[in-house]
Amino acid sequence: MLYRFSLLVCLLFCGGSLMAQKITYSEPERDDYKSTEFEIIGRVGGNILVYKSDRGDNAVSVYDNAMQLKERVKLDFLPKKVISVDFIAYPGKVFMIYQFQRKDAVYSVCATMNPEGRFDQAPIVVDSTRIGFYSKENKVYSVEYSEDKGRIMIYKINQDKEDNNVFYTFQYDSSFNFVNNSRLSLPMEKKAILSNFTLANSGDLIFNRLERTSNRDYTIKADVIIKRSAVDSFEVTPLQLQQQMLDEVKMKLDNNSNTLLVSAFYYKQKRGNVDGMYIAKYDFAQKQLVYEKLSPFTPELKMNARGESSTNAAFNDYFIRKIINTKDGGFLITAESFYTTSRYQPWNRWNYMYGPYGMSSPYSYYYSPYSPWYYSPWGWNNSQGNRYHYDNVAVLSFDPEGKLQWSNFVRKSQFDDGADLYLSYMLVNIGSELRFLYNDLDRRSYILTDNSITPDGKISRMPTLRNLDKGFTWMPRYGKQISSRSVLIPCIYRNYICFAKIDF
Repeated sequence: MLYRFSLLVCLLFCGGSLMAQKITYSEPERDDYKSTEFEIIGRVGGNILVYKSDRGDNAVSVYDNAMQLKERVKLDFLPKKVISVDFIAYPGKVFMIYQFQRKDAVYSVCATMNPEGRFDQAPIVVDSTRIGFYSKENKVYSVEYSEDKGRIMIYKINQDKEDNNVFYTFQYDSSFNFVNNSRLSLPMEKKAILSNFTLANSGDLIFNRLERTSNRDYTIKADVIIKRSAVDSFEVTPLQLQQQMLDEVKMKLDNNSNTLLVSAFYYKQKRGNVDGMYIAKYDFAQKQLVYEKLSPFTPELKMNARGESSTNAAFNDYFIRKIINTKDGGFLITAESFYTTSRYQPWNRWNYMYGPYGMSSPYSYYYSPYSPWYYSPWGWNNSQGNRYHYDNVAVLSFDPEGKLQWSNFVRKSQFDDGADLYLSYMLVNIGSELRFLYNDLDRRSYILTDNSITPDGKISRMPTLRNLDKGFTWMPRYGKQISSRSVLIPCIYRNYICFAKIDF
């Protein structure tokens, strides 16, 4: 009897762990081929909305919580050639901000979508710009919105002279009521680029101006630039890099403490090895630099990070993926090992990491990229002969003063030829822990794998997810977290795109 009772308890615990994650698939729609571009909008009013576009045909698929298709709403009012679309989802509505070209002008427009994927009001024209009939680049406008979604900014940047950029900004509130607009200039060095645009809850636009070396391998000068919500001027704070050179500068705002963090890998010499992490914290409410420091990597940390590299070169293939603020004022940094091999030329941070023009555009405008959830099968990484490698993920935890508390690694080894749609990972924050979802190659098939990391840095491999149906190939890095414990991840099934919801 005691044996049976123990066995029953064991089965109950095992069953609980197995039921910890539930996967629900949508049915593939006949118009959703692998070539269909999409963006996951999110959960709105109890429905799950996904935008889809294929050769000028635009639609929104409306799913219920069981991933059953309720309706596919065609967006017939959109022009055939939409340049870009940005979505801002609220509990009961979605702002769809798009731009299109008509003759020699580009228009920025906002339309409001309800939870059923329909539009009850006429679209609002934000601004228009004449670019001429022969312009090679017609993406004029970029969109940023604050973390609380209380402020929205649509802006364009015109390089009227080689050493000067002219900003035009249009700010709105969460009801898309007009707040203010501005026109102001920013001096630019010839080798300077703009990056990391972000909007604070206060409506302040914050970004970096980076000056790079002639071959654009390193950042040798960096500024934090702030355009206050109601002020038509820029505040410029130079960072003191001294003799260190930075690479791939990232910035993260903490709206709770009104601070921002600037981080990057640093080097002591050109073509040298990554020596550690550069960290700067700036209080944008008090307008003062809190600290600026270097956190060198220890030999033990480099030993744990290395794959097939030497210990000194352990972090040379790592790229910062995400910065996460913690409640105590500290932060986590995740960095992934990424490189390609080819019979022609290997890709790494030394070989056109930022393209032949760096991060800047050779034309008249600078732009922010698409959102991280936007999928396009026609990306740059579809060249033949390339093998893409996505390996270990480093997780580095820092205290509020920028001191490294602990480090750990999600161990993985991924590769694919010709494209990397199924590689890399998705990071899910469920509050009590972080989850890393990625594909493991098992007998020539991809198996979605789940790793968790606790606040003290302990990593555990979770049980195999339930309902991992054969025939579905997951694309984790294009997934999106749609609630505190739910994510939506695209899959390929028989050359069609469908979506799977995971409830943790």
